[in-house]
Parts: sequence; C-alpha cells; structure tokens
Amino acid sequence: MAVVGAALLLALSAAGGPPQPATSKSQSATRAELLPATPRPAVSRPSTSQPAAVRRTVPKPAARHTAAATAAPTPAAPTPAAPTPAQQLARLTLAQRIGQLFMVAATAAGADANTMSGLTRYHVGNVYLAGRSRAGTAATAAVVRRMTATVSAASTGGIRLAVATDQEGGFVQVLGGPGFSAIPTALSQGTQTTAVLQTSARVWGSQLRAAGLTMNLAPVLDTVPSRQFAPHNAPIGFFGREYGFTPQAVSAHGGAFAAGMRQAGIAPVVKHFPGLGRVTLNTDTTRNVKDTVTTRTDPYLLPFRTAIQSGARWVMVSSAYYTRIDAGHIAPFSPLIMRTMLRSDLHFTGVVLSDDLCNAAQLAPWALGTRATSFINAGGTMLLCANPRAIPAMYSAVLQLAQHNPAFAAAVNAAALKVLTVKAGH
Repeated sequence: MAVVGAALLLALSAAGGPPQPATSKSQSATRAELLPATPRPAVSRPSTSQPAAVRRTVPKPAARHTAAATAAPTPAAPTPAAPTPAQQLARLTLAQRIGQLFMVAATAAGADANTMSGLTRYHVGNVYLAGRSRAGTAATAAVVRRMTATVSAASTGGIRLAVATDQEGGFVQVLGGPGFSAIPTALSQGTQTTAVLQTSARVWGSQLRAAGLTMNLAPVLDTVPSRQFAPHNAPIGFFGREYGFTPQAVSAHGGAFAAGMRQAGIAPVVKHFPGLGRVTLNTDTTRNVKDTVTTRTDPYLLPFRTAIQSGARWVMVSSAYYTRIDAGHIAPFSPLIMRTMLRSDLHFTGVVLSDDLCNAAQLAPWALGTRATSFINAGGTMLLCANPRAIPAMYSAVLQLAQHNPAFAAAVNAAALKVLTVKAGH
C-alpha cells in the first residue's frame, strides 16, 4: 500500500522521523519414471538323455512366451486434464467472475464477519492480511485456513483464493512472531549484494508460504531521487521503503527481492506504478496528490520495465495524478497509464492491481460504486479494498453495470480470465 497509517505518520514526524529498525538476515527434486523391464521368454530345450540320433532328428522347438509374459501390462488410468482458465471461466456465473476481481482486507489476527461475508456472499476470490500480527506462522496459517475453507462451488466456483500481505520489511511488515524473520527496511536491503538479498528473500518467502500465503505486496520499485529528498517523500522515503536513489539500484535490488520470493513459491507484486518516489503527499491520508515530473518515457520507469521483462505477473498501480501523463485522471482511472503504458509500452500481460480504493483519502471524491466501475473500465484487473464493509456497494455496482452494458460485461470477463490465467501460473 502507499502508506502506513496517518497516526504513525504524525507520531513519527513529531519524533523527528522513523527509528531505524534492526536488520536480520528450497530445492526441487527430479522425478524419474522407471519403465517395466521386458520379460525374457521361456525357452524349451531337448533332453540330453535321448539317443543322439533322436536328438538330431527332433527339431528344436521354437521359443514360447508364457501367457503371463506376453500379457500387456494394464495401463494406468489417465489423469484428468486440469481445466484451462477459459474452461474455468465458462463454469463461473457472472457473480463469481466479478468476485475474482476483488481483493479484500482481513485483519492479520483473524478475519471479521465483514471479510467472511465478502468471501461467501459476494464471491470475493482474493484476500490480503492487513494490520499487524506477532502471533507467528502457525497462528497465521490457522487464520488463512479459515478463509480458504470458504472456497466452494457456491462461493468462488472452486477457484482457490489468492492470499497476500504487505511483507516489505522495516515499518511495513504485517506478520511477525515465531517463524517470521524481522525484515530490515528496503533501504537497508539495498546495501546488501543482490545475491545475499535474493537468498534472504527466499527465506522470507518460505515463511509466508509456511503460513499459507501465496502473494507478497512487495517489492516497492519507486525511486526516490535523493537521500536529501527522502524525508519529504511521505509515502516512500520517509519510511525507508526505497532500495536506493537511482533507478538502477532500485531495479537490481527490487529484482533480487522479487526473484527470491518467486523461488519460495510466493508471487511478488511490484508497486506503485508509475512511481511514488517524487511526490510529497500520501494518497492514503491526503487528497489531490500529484506527481508533476514523471513522463510516459521516464527513466524512473526502469525498475518496472525490468521487473516485467523478468517475469512479474502482478503490478500495483498508485492512486496519484500524473500531470505530465494524464492530468485528468488518477492512475487507477487512467486508460493511458494502465492500457497504453503498462500493456502497450511495457508489454505487461499480467494482473493490474489497484492500491486501496476503499479507505484512501485520494478516492474520497468518488462514490464507492464509481471507483469500482471506473477502475475496470480503464483497464484495471483486480481492485484492492482495505475496508470490507465497502465490498457490497462496490460489488453491486459492478454486477449491475455488467448486467446492462455488454461492453462493460466484456471487460469484466476479460479481467476475470486474466486473473484465472495468472492464478494458474501462466
């Protein structure tokens, strides 16, 4: 997300800035298939007790295979092919397809009734753990199991939940306690070699996997232009969430973090496209946040371009205005940013995920339903919502528009197919 809460911002500002957190620091087996050995035929031989003359006139009998030897082995029953994403989509109702386009927050210590209602009544297919928990991996796994147990033919059409959290490190680490490492800030991670960082990220990812998660809303690929500007950059630099102060440093170390996560079986979500490193205000706590510097061909896009070329399948879009790209639309409502820049310029074929569209102050001017339909209309794939109580209004707006507008229904179907495709590992 773009920020830790407003209260933390005020507290840390009063204290003169954030304290520096302490830093801390899987193998596939090859399966061989053994083919059954071809049995040797049993051969009849003449008795040596017969007279020599008889032995010469009796022809040597042809080798015979026993019935057991010649019987073809019973073939194993073929494993049914897994349905393709298109086949999965065809089996889902429109209501279930729309549910795949939402990611709802759940308190890390345990999902409340509103979150559970989103997963069941509104068919929401994705969830992320928010807040803070120090209960450890075993307790977190129990929280996750309660939510994944809602998957059924009636809820998500049997499609598994994507389960995410914000486990960047430093001030933005949701999960802690037994089984979870204390992860240093990205700024500290950026001082390590990329090899060491990738190895560390694989460990951190394995801990998430052990707790039942499938995604990490990290790494941050925003470039803060200088160490001097960092304290004035409210969403990123103030909290040390940047990997360095050049696009090259951010690209190298953010890429190492993402690679380690993937090696652990955790999907990284690179954020916040097209960058929040140059703004001074925070979209979570302030309205009308604008970036007046970034352009469509900006050099600060390098970390995102490199991540996409390296296989990133999830990109989170920021909620700021980018006046030199599309002054009339915030990024999650901008076809130019999501369709033209991400899809066409950078050739991204994965899931475009929003930042929080429910509680963020930047979104206050728009009604909940408008936020959801505008995001999908502009080319967004999955909407992240930090307030489970907002799901009914947003979900209903999408459903009603899809039922009455064929073009919007086509956009919903395309987005749902994209989600299913990426969930299937494609």
